[in-house]
Amino acid sequence: MKRIVIALCLLAGLGSCQIYRAYQRPDLPAVDSLFRQPIPQGDTASLADLGWRDLFTDPMLQKLIDSGLRNNSDLRVARLRVKEAEASLTASRLAYLPSVSLTPQGAVNAPESGPTTRTYDLAATAEWEIDIFGKLLNEKRGAAATLAEQEAYRQAVETQLVATIANSYYTLLMLDRQLEITRGTSEIWAENVRVMEALKRAGQTTEMAVAQTVAEHSSVKGSVLTLERQINETENALCVLLGVTPCAIDRSTLGEQQFPDSLSTGIPLQLLSRRPDVRQSEAALAAAYYATNTARSAFYPSITLGGTAGWTNAAGAAVTNPGQWLFTAVGSLVEPLFTRGRNRANLKIAQAQQEEALVNFRQSLLTAGAEVNDALVQWQTARRRLELDNLQVEALRSALRSSELLMQHSSQNYLEVLTARQSLLQAELDAASDSFDRIQGIINLYHALGGGY
Repeated sequence: MKRIVIALCLLAGLGSCQIYRAYQRPDLPAVDSLFRQPIPQGDTASLADLGWRDLFTDPMLQKLIDSGLRNNSDLRVARLRVKEAEASLTASRLAYLPSVSLTPQGAVNAPESGPTTRTYDLAATAEWEIDIFGKLLNEKRGAAATLAEQEAYRQAVETQLVATIANSYYTLLMLDRQLEITRGTSEIWAENVRVMEALKRAGQTTEMAVAQTVAEHSSVKGSVLTLERQINETENALCVLLGVTPCAIDRSTLGEQQFPDSLSTGIPLQLLSRRPDVRQSEAALAAAYYATNTARSAFYPSITLGGTAGWTNAAGAAVTNPGQWLFTAVGSLVEPLFTRGRNRANLKIAQAQQEEALVNFRQSLLTAGAEVNDALVQWQTARRRLELDNLQVEALRSALRSSELLMQHSSQNYLEVLTARQSLLQAELDAASDSFDRIQGIINLYHALGGGY
Protein backbone atom coordinates (compact mmCIF):
# COMPACT_ATOMS: atom_id res chain seq x y z
CA MET A 1 0.00 0.00 0.00
CA LYS A 2 2.81 2.35 0.88
CA ARG A 3 4.45 1.72 -2.48
CA ILE A 4 1.24 2.58 -4.27
CA VAL A 5 0.97 5.89 -2.40
CA ILE A 6 4.61 6.71 -3.18
CA ALA A 7 4.08 5.88 -6.85
CA LEU A 8 1.01 8.11 -7.00
CA CYS A 9 2.91 11.00 -5.41
CA LEU A 10 5.76 10.61 -7.89
CA LEU A 11 3.27 10.47 -10.76
CA ALA A 12 1.59 13.64 -9.52
CA GLY A 13 4.90 15.44 -9.10
CA LEU A 14 6.50 14.41 -12.39
CA GLY A 15 3.57 14.20 -14.80
CA SER A 16 1.21 16.97 -13.74
CA CYS A 17 3.36 20.06 -13.18
CA GLN A 18 1.53 21.88 -15.97
CA ILE A 19 -1.84 21.11 -14.41
CA TYR A 20 -1.16 23.23 -11.33
CA ARG A 21 0.43 26.18 -13.13
CA ALA A 22 -1.68 29.34 -13.06
CA TYR A 23 -2.41 31.36 -16.20
CA GLN A 24 0.21 33.92 -17.19
CA ARG A 25 -0.26 36.62 -19.80
CA PRO A 26 1.62 35.76 -23.02
CA ASP A 27 4.25 38.06 -24.52
CA LEU A 28 2.70 40.91 -26.45
CA PRO A 29 5.51 42.65 -28.35
CA ALA A 30 3.14 44.91 -30.34
CA VAL A 31 1.61 46.71 -27.33
CA ASP A 32 4.06 49.62 -27.21
CA SER A 33 3.48 50.49 -30.87
CA LEU A 34 -0.33 50.43 -30.96
CA PHE A 35 -0.64 54.23 -31.23
CA ARG A 36 0.74 55.91 -34.36
CA GLN A 37 0.89 59.34 -32.70
CA PRO A 38 3.97 60.11 -30.55
CA ILE A 39 3.32 60.00 -26.81
CA PRO A 40 5.16 62.39 -24.47
CA GLN A 41 7.54 60.66 -22.11
CA GLY A 42 5.84 59.77 -18.83
CA ASP A 43 2.42 61.03 -19.99
CA THR A 44 -0.08 58.55 -18.55
CA ALA A 45 -3.08 60.90 -18.50
CA SER A 46 -5.94 59.68 -20.64
CA LEU A 47 -9.36 60.85 -21.71
CA ALA A 48 -10.65 57.53 -20.36
CA ASP A 49 -9.82 58.72 -16.82
CA LEU A 50 -12.94 60.88 -16.96
CA GLY A 51 -16.25 59.44 -15.89
CA TRP A 52 -18.98 59.72 -18.47
CA ARG A 53 -20.73 62.38 -16.38
CA ASP A 54 -17.58 64.50 -16.50
CA LEU A 55 -17.32 64.21 -20.28
CA PHE A 56 -21.00 64.47 -21.19
CA THR A 57 -22.08 67.47 -19.12
CA ASP A 58 -25.45 68.04 -20.82
CA PRO A 59 -28.05 67.30 -18.08
CA MET A 60 -30.57 66.02 -20.62
CA LEU A 61 -28.03 63.57 -22.03
CA GLN A 62 -27.06 62.41 -18.54
CA LYS A 63 -30.71 61.67 -17.81
CA LEU A 64 -30.96 59.59 -20.99
CA ILE A 65 -27.81 57.62 -20.17
CA ASP A 66 -29.08 56.89 -16.66
CA SER A 67 -32.33 55.62 -18.13
CA GLY A 68 -30.48 53.42 -20.63
CA LEU A 69 -28.25 51.91 -17.94
CA ARG A 70 -31.36 50.96 -15.98
CA ASN A 71 -33.59 49.66 -18.75
CA ASN A 72 -31.52 48.54 -21.75
CA SER A 73 -32.28 44.91 -22.62
CA ASP A 74 -28.78 43.95 -23.76
CA LEU A 75 -27.25 45.28 -20.54
CA ARG A 76 -29.82 43.44 -18.41
CA VAL A 77 -28.99 40.19 -20.23
CA ALA A 78 -25.28 40.82 -19.65
CA ARG A 79 -25.93 41.27 -15.92
CA LEU A 80 -27.83 37.98 -15.83
CA ARG A 81 -24.88 36.24 -17.49
CA VAL A 82 -22.65 37.56 -14.71
CA LYS A 83 -25.04 36.03 -12.17
CA GLU A 84 -24.88 32.71 -14.02
CA ALA A 85 -21.08 32.79 -13.96
CA GLU A 86 -21.10 33.63 -10.24
CA ALA A 87 -23.32 30.60 -9.58
CA SER A 88 -20.98 28.37 -11.63
CA LEU A 89 -17.99 29.59 -9.63
CA THR A 90 -19.82 28.87 -6.38
CA ALA A 91 -20.64 25.36 -7.59
CA SER A 92 -17.00 24.72 -8.53
CA ARG A 93 -15.87 25.84 -5.07
CA LEU A 94 -18.42 23.60 -3.37
CA ALA A 95 -17.08 20.65 -5.37
CA TYR A 96 -14.23 20.46 -2.84
CA LEU A 97 -16.72 19.50 -0.12
CA PRO A 98 -18.08 15.98 0.28
CA SER A 99 -21.52 15.20 -1.06
CA VAL A 100 -23.98 13.73 1.44
CA SER A 101 -27.27 12.03 0.59
CA LEU A 102 -29.95 10.30 2.63
CA THR A 103 -30.94 6.83 1.34
CA PRO A 104 -33.68 5.28 3.50
CA GLN A 105 -34.98 1.88 2.33
CA GLY A 106 -37.65 -0.54 3.52
CA ALA A 107 -38.94 -3.94 2.45
CA VAL A 108 -41.67 -6.41 3.44
CA ASN A 109 -41.23 -10.15 2.77
CA ALA A 110 -44.32 -12.37 3.10
CA PRO A 111 -43.57 -16.01 2.05
CA GLU A 112 -46.38 -18.53 1.55
CA SER A 113 -45.35 -20.42 4.66
CA GLY A 114 -43.62 -18.58 7.41
CA PRO A 115 -43.81 -15.29 9.21
CA THR A 116 -43.78 -11.91 7.51
CA THR A 117 -40.52 -10.06 7.91
CA ARG A 118 -39.91 -6.35 7.65
CA THR A 119 -36.48 -4.85 7.06
CA TYR A 120 -35.35 -1.25 6.90
CA ASP A 121 -32.23 0.82 6.43
CA LEU A 122 -32.01 4.42 7.61
CA ALA A 123 -28.67 5.38 6.09
CA ALA A 124 -26.74 8.41 4.88
CA THR A 125 -23.97 8.13 2.31
CA ALA A 126 -21.10 10.52 1.67
CA GLU A 127 -18.57 10.81 -1.16
CA TRP A 128 -15.50 13.00 -1.34
CA GLU A 129 -13.24 13.32 -4.36
CA ILE A 130 -9.61 14.05 -3.45
CA ASP A 131 -8.20 16.54 -5.94
CA ILE A 132 -4.63 15.22 -6.22
CA PHE A 133 -4.29 15.82 -9.96
CA GLY A 134 -5.86 19.27 -10.19
CA LYS A 135 -9.16 18.50 -11.89
CA LEU A 136 -11.29 20.44 -9.40
CA LEU A 137 -8.64 23.15 -9.08
CA ASN A 138 -8.64 23.87 -12.82
CA GLU A 139 -12.42 23.75 -13.00
CA LYS A 140 -12.58 26.35 -10.22
CA ARG A 141 -9.95 28.54 -11.89
CA GLY A 142 -11.74 28.18 -15.21
CA ALA A 143 -15.03 29.21 -13.60
CA ALA A 144 -13.31 32.26 -12.09
CA ALA A 145 -11.92 33.17 -15.52
CA THR A 146 -15.38 32.75 -17.06
CA LEU A 147 -16.81 35.06 -14.40
CA ALA A 148 -14.14 37.65 -15.25
CA GLU A 149 -15.02 37.22 -18.93
CA GLN A 150 -18.73 37.80 -18.33
CA GLU A 151 -18.04 40.78 -16.08
CA ALA A 152 -15.83 42.29 -18.79
CA TYR A 153 -18.58 41.58 -21.33
CA ARG A 154 -21.07 43.42 -19.13
CA GLN A 155 -18.74 46.39 -18.94
CA ALA A 156 -18.20 46.26 -22.71
CA VAL A 157 -21.97 46.38 -23.25
CA GLU A 158 -22.20 49.26 -20.79
CA THR A 159 -19.47 51.34 -22.44
CA GLN A 160 -20.95 50.66 -25.88
CA LEU A 161 -24.38 51.68 -24.60
CA VAL A 162 -23.09 54.97 -23.15
CA ALA A 163 -21.28 55.77 -26.39
CA THR A 164 -24.27 54.84 -28.58
CA ILE A 165 -26.73 56.90 -26.54
CA ALA A 166 -24.39 59.91 -26.63
CA ASN A 167 -23.82 59.47 -30.35
CA SER A 168 -27.57 59.25 -31.03
CA TYR A 169 -28.22 62.32 -28.87
CA TYR A 170 -25.67 64.44 -30.70
CA THR A 171 -26.97 63.14 -34.01
CA LEU A 172 -30.34 64.58 -33.04
CA LEU A 173 -28.70 67.91 -32.20
CA MET A 174 -26.97 67.95 -35.59
CA LEU A 175 -30.21 67.13 -37.40
CA ASP A 176 -32.00 69.85 -35.42
CA ARG A 177 -29.39 72.38 -36.53
CA GLN A 178 -29.56 71.25 -40.14
CA LEU A 179 -33.37 71.40 -40.02
CA GLU A 180 -33.23 74.91 -38.60
CA ILE A 181 -30.87 76.02 -41.38
CA THR A 182 -32.93 74.32 -44.08
CA ARG A 183 -36.24 75.75 -42.87
CA GLY A 184 -34.72 79.23 -42.82
CA THR A 185 -33.40 78.68 -46.31
CA SER A 186 -36.82 77.43 -47.44
CA GLU A 187 -38.38 80.70 -46.28
CA ILE A 188 -35.75 82.64 -48.20
CA TRP A 189 -36.42 80.59 -51.33
CA ALA A 190 -40.15 81.21 -50.97
CA GLU A 191 -39.38 84.92 -50.96
CA ASN A 192 -37.11 84.36 -53.97
CA VAL A 193 -40.00 82.79 -55.87
CA ARG A 194 -42.22 85.79 -55.16
CA VAL A 195 -39.46 88.21 -56.23
CA MET A 196 -38.74 86.31 -59.44
CA GLU A 197 -42.43 86.19 -60.35
CA ALA A 198 -42.64 89.95 -59.78
CA LEU A 199 -39.56 90.52 -61.93
CA LYS A 200 -41.07 88.35 -64.66
CA ARG A 201 -44.27 90.39 -64.63
CA ALA A 202 -42.13 93.51 -64.92
CA GLY A 203 -40.30 92.00 -67.88
CA GLN A 204 -36.95 91.95 -66.10
CA THR A 205 -36.44 88.18 -66.08
CA THR A 206 -37.50 85.09 -67.97
CA GLU A 207 -39.83 82.16 -67.34
CA MET A 208 -36.79 79.89 -67.20
CA ALA A 209 -35.36 81.83 -64.24
CA VAL A 210 -38.68 81.62 -62.41
CA ALA A 211 -38.91 77.87 -63.05
CA GLN A 212 -35.36 77.38 -61.79
CA THR A 213 -36.17 79.25 -58.59
CA VAL A 214 -39.33 77.19 -58.03
CA ALA A 215 -37.33 73.99 -58.57
CA GLU A 216 -34.70 75.05 -56.02
CA HIS A 217 -37.43 75.92 -53.52
CA SER A 218 -39.05 72.50 -54.00
CA SER A 219 -35.67 70.82 -53.46
CA VAL A 220 -35.16 72.67 -50.17
CA LYS A 221 -38.69 71.77 -49.00
CA GLY A 222 -37.91 68.13 -49.83
CA SER A 223 -34.77 68.36 -47.69
CA VAL A 224 -36.91 69.60 -44.80
CA LEU A 225 -39.14 66.53 -45.06
CA THR A 226 -36.10 64.23 -45.23
CA LEU A 227 -34.56 65.78 -42.11
CA GLU A 228 -37.86 65.49 -40.21
CA ARG A 229 -38.01 61.80 -41.12
CA GLN A 230 -34.40 61.26 -40.00
CA ILE A 231 -35.11 62.97 -36.67
CA ASN A 232 -38.13 60.74 -36.11
CA GLU A 233 -36.15 57.59 -36.92
CA THR A 234 -33.24 58.63 -34.68
CA GLU A 235 -35.62 59.32 -31.79
CA ASN A 236 -37.23 55.91 -32.24
CA ALA A 237 -33.83 54.16 -32.32
CA LEU A 238 -32.76 56.02 -29.19
CA CYS A 239 -35.97 55.00 -27.42
CA VAL A 240 -35.20 51.35 -28.21
CA LEU A 241 -31.80 51.77 -26.55
CA LEU A 242 -33.46 53.33 -23.51
CA GLY A 243 -35.99 50.50 -23.25
CA VAL A 244 -39.02 52.80 -23.60
CA THR A 245 -41.80 53.17 -26.14
CA PRO A 246 -41.13 55.58 -29.05
CA CYS A 247 -41.52 59.20 -27.98
CA ALA A 248 -40.06 62.66 -28.49
CA ILE A 249 -36.64 63.20 -26.90
CA ASP A 250 -36.03 66.34 -24.84
CA ARG A 251 -32.71 67.88 -25.83
CA SER A 252 -30.66 71.05 -25.97
CA THR A 253 -28.85 72.53 -28.99
CA LEU A 254 -25.61 71.73 -30.76
CA GLY A 255 -24.10 75.13 -30.01
CA GLU A 256 -24.46 74.66 -26.24
CA GLN A 257 -22.19 71.62 -26.05
CA GLN A 258 -18.82 71.95 -24.31
CA PHE A 259 -15.89 69.55 -24.64
CA PRO A 260 -12.16 69.61 -23.82
CA ASP A 261 -9.97 71.46 -26.30
CA SER A 262 -7.17 68.89 -26.01
CA LEU A 263 -7.40 65.10 -25.76
CA SER A 264 -4.83 62.68 -24.35
CA THR A 265 -4.70 58.98 -25.13
CA GLY A 266 -2.29 57.85 -22.41
CA ILE A 267 -0.02 54.87 -23.02
CA PRO A 268 -1.06 51.82 -25.08
CA LEU A 269 -0.52 49.46 -22.14
CA GLN A 270 -3.54 51.02 -20.41
CA LEU A 271 -5.80 49.35 -22.98
CA LEU A 272 -5.08 46.00 -21.31
CA SER A 273 -6.74 47.12 -18.09
CA ARG A 274 -9.29 49.64 -19.39
CA ARG A 275 -10.77 48.17 -22.55
CA PRO A 276 -13.53 45.75 -21.46
CA ASP A 277 -13.42 43.82 -24.74
CA VAL A 278 -9.65 43.31 -24.40
CA ARG A 279 -10.08 42.08 -20.83
CA GLN A 280 -12.91 39.86 -22.00
CA SER A 281 -10.74 38.24 -24.66
CA GLU A 282 -7.91 37.72 -22.15
CA ALA A 283 -10.32 36.17 -19.64
CA ALA A 284 -11.52 33.86 -22.42
CA LEU A 285 -7.88 32.91 -23.03
CA ALA A 286 -7.42 32.13 -19.32
CA ALA A 287 -10.61 30.02 -19.30
CA ALA A 288 -9.34 28.10 -22.35
CA TYR A 289 -5.98 27.59 -20.62
CA TYR A 290 -7.65 26.02 -17.59
CA ALA A 291 -9.91 23.94 -19.84
CA THR A 292 -6.74 22.49 -21.40
CA ASN A 293 -5.40 21.68 -17.94
CA THR A 294 -8.69 19.99 -17.08
CA ALA A 295 -8.41 17.91 -20.25
CA ARG A 296 -4.88 16.90 -19.19
CA SER A 297 -6.06 15.88 -15.72
CA ALA A 298 -8.38 13.31 -17.35
CA PHE A 299 -5.28 11.19 -18.04
CA TYR A 300 -4.60 10.77 -14.31
CA PRO A 301 -6.43 8.68 -11.70
CA SER A 302 -9.38 9.98 -9.73
CA ILE A 303 -9.55 9.08 -6.06
CA THR A 304 -12.86 9.03 -4.23
CA LEU A 305 -13.57 8.29 -0.58
CA GLY A 306 -17.05 7.14 0.36
CA GLY A 307 -18.94 5.78 3.31
CA THR A 308 -22.31 4.89 4.74
CA ALA A 309 -23.66 5.31 8.24
CA GLY A 310 -27.14 4.40 9.42
CA TRP A 311 -29.50 2.25 11.38
CA THR A 312 -30.65 -1.17 10.10
CA ASN A 313 -32.42 -4.28 11.27
CA ALA A 314 -30.99 -6.46 8.48
CA ALA A 315 -27.36 -6.66 9.47
CA GLY A 316 -27.17 -10.48 9.49
CA ALA A 317 -28.78 -13.60 8.17
CA ALA A 318 -31.36 -13.65 10.91
CA VAL A 319 -33.73 -10.75 11.23
CA THR A 320 -33.59 -9.15 14.62
CA ASN A 321 -35.49 -6.30 16.15
CA PRO A 322 -34.64 -3.73 17.34
CA GLY A 323 -32.00 -2.78 14.78
CA GLN A 324 -28.36 -1.82 15.11
CA TRP A 325 -25.88 0.66 13.72
CA LEU A 326 -24.28 0.08 10.32
CA PHE A 327 -21.02 1.67 9.18
CA THR A 328 -19.14 1.16 5.91
CA ALA A 329 -16.15 2.96 4.37
CA VAL A 330 -14.96 2.65 0.76
CA GLY A 331 -12.02 4.12 -1.09
CA SER A 332 -11.80 3.91 -4.89
CA LEU A 333 -9.13 4.77 -7.44
CA VAL A 334 -10.05 4.94 -11.10
CA GLU A 335 -7.23 5.07 -13.65
CA PRO A 336 -8.24 5.54 -17.31
CA LEU A 337 -6.60 2.79 -19.38
CA PHE A 338 -8.55 2.55 -22.60
CA THR A 339 -11.03 5.28 -23.54
CA ARG A 340 -10.92 4.83 -27.34
CA GLY A 341 -8.76 7.94 -27.69
CA ARG A 342 -11.47 10.19 -26.23
CA ASN A 343 -9.21 11.87 -23.67
CA ARG A 344 -6.51 12.51 -26.24
CA ALA A 345 -9.06 13.96 -28.67
CA ASN A 346 -10.52 16.18 -25.93
CA LEU A 347 -7.02 17.46 -25.14
CA LYS A 348 -6.38 18.31 -28.79
CA ILE A 349 -9.69 20.15 -28.96
CA ALA A 350 -8.88 22.12 -25.81
CA GLN A 351 -5.41 23.01 -27.08
CA ALA A 352 -6.82 24.23 -30.39
CA GLN A 353 -9.42 26.33 -28.57
CA GLN A 354 -6.69 27.80 -26.37
CA GLU A 355 -4.65 28.75 -29.43
CA GLU A 356 -7.76 30.28 -31.00
CA ALA A 357 -8.37 32.32 -27.83
CA LEU A 358 -4.75 33.55 -27.97
CA VAL A 359 -5.19 34.70 -31.57
CA ASN A 360 -8.42 36.50 -30.63
CA PHE A 361 -6.72 38.19 -27.67
CA ARG A 362 -3.88 39.53 -29.79
CA GLN A 363 -6.33 40.61 -32.48
CA SER A 364 -8.42 42.51 -29.91
CA LEU A 365 -5.34 44.55 -29.03
CA LEU A 366 -4.68 45.39 -32.66
CA THR A 367 -8.33 46.35 -33.12
CA ALA A 368 -8.22 48.54 -30.02
CA GLY A 369 -5.13 50.35 -31.27
CA ALA A 370 -6.67 50.92 -34.69
CA GLU A 371 -9.88 52.30 -33.15
CA VAL A 372 -7.90 54.74 -30.99
CA ASN A 373 -5.93 55.93 -34.01
CA ASP A 374 -9.05 56.31 -36.18
CA ALA A 375 -10.96 58.23 -33.51
CA LEU A 376 -8.05 60.58 -32.82
CA VAL A 377 -7.62 61.34 -36.52
CA GLN A 378 -11.38 61.85 -36.88
CA TRP A 379 -11.37 64.43 -34.08
CA GLN A 380 -8.28 66.22 -35.37
CA THR A 381 -9.56 66.31 -38.95
CA ALA A 382 -13.03 67.51 -37.91
CA ARG A 383 -11.49 70.34 -35.87
CA ARG A 384 -9.50 71.57 -38.84
CA ARG A 385 -12.45 71.17 -41.19
CA LEU A 386 -14.69 73.11 -38.80
CA GLU A 387 -12.23 76.02 -38.78
CA LEU A 388 -12.30 76.04 -42.58
CA ASP A 389 -16.09 75.76 -42.59
CA ASN A 390 -16.42 78.83 -40.38
CA LEU A 391 -14.13 80.79 -42.69
CA GLN A 392 -16.13 79.61 -45.71
CA VAL A 393 -19.48 80.55 -44.13
CA GLU A 394 -18.24 84.05 -43.29
CA ALA A 395 -16.87 84.50 -46.81
CA LEU A 396 -20.11 83.29 -48.42
CA ARG A 397 -22.21 85.57 -46.20
CA SER A 398 -20.07 88.48 -47.29
CA ALA A 399 -20.43 87.40 -50.93
CA LEU A 400 -24.22 87.16 -50.53
CA ARG A 401 -24.46 90.66 -49.05
CA SER A 402 -22.31 92.02 -51.89
CA SER A 403 -24.40 90.31 -54.58
CA GLU A 404 -27.63 91.62 -53.04
CA LEU A 405 -26.24 95.17 -52.97
CA LEU A 406 -25.05 94.88 -56.55
CA MET A 407 -28.46 93.65 -57.65
CA GLN A 408 -30.16 96.62 -55.96
CA HIS A 409 -27.84 99.29 -57.41
CA SER A 410 -26.70 97.79 -60.69
CA SER A 411 -27.60 95.31 -63.38
CA GLN A 412 -26.43 92.34 -61.32
CA ASN A 413 -28.34 89.17 -62.33
CA TYR A 414 -30.66 87.89 -59.58
CA LEU A 415 -29.63 84.31 -60.40
CA GLU A 416 -26.19 85.09 -58.98
CA VAL A 417 -27.88 86.04 -55.70
CA LEU A 418 -29.70 82.71 -55.69
CA THR A 419 -26.46 80.88 -56.37
CA ALA A 420 -24.78 82.67 -53.48
CA ARG A 421 -27.64 81.71 -51.16
CA GLN A 422 -27.44 78.08 -52.26
CA SER A 423 -23.70 77.99 -51.63
CA LEU A 424 -24.20 79.51 -48.16
CA LEU A 425 -26.84 76.90 -47.32
CA GLN A 426 -24.49 74.06 -48.23
CA ALA A 427 -21.62 75.60 -46.26
CA GLU A 428 -23.79 75.98 -43.14
CA LEU A 429 -24.96 72.39 -43.45
CA ASP A 430 -21.34 71.23 -43.80
CA ALA A 431 -20.38 73.23 -40.70
CA ALA A 432 -23.14 71.53 -38.68
CA SER A 433 -22.03 68.12 -39.97
CA ASP A 434 -18.37 68.73 -39.14
CA SER A 435 -19.30 70.03 -35.70
CA PHE A 436 -21.07 66.74 -35.06
CA ASP A 437 -18.11 64.83 -36.54
CA ARG A 438 -15.81 66.52 -34.02
CA ILE A 439 -18.08 65.47 -31.15
CA GLN A 440 -18.36 61.97 -32.57
CA GLY A 441 -14.56 61.76 -32.70
CA ILE A 442 -14.45 62.56 -28.97
CA ILE A 443 -17.08 59.91 -28.24
CA ASN A 444 -15.29 57.30 -30.34
CA LEU A 445 -11.93 58.09 -28.76
CA TYR A 446 -13.43 57.92 -25.26
CA HIS A 447 -14.97 54.56 -26.06
CA ALA A 448 -11.85 53.25 -27.81
CA LEU A 449 -9.70 54.09 -24.77
CA GLY A 450 -12.02 52.13 -22.47
CA GLY A 451 -13.83 54.98 -20.76
CA GLY A 452 -17.49 55.15 -19.90
CA TYR A 453 -18.14 52.63 -17.14
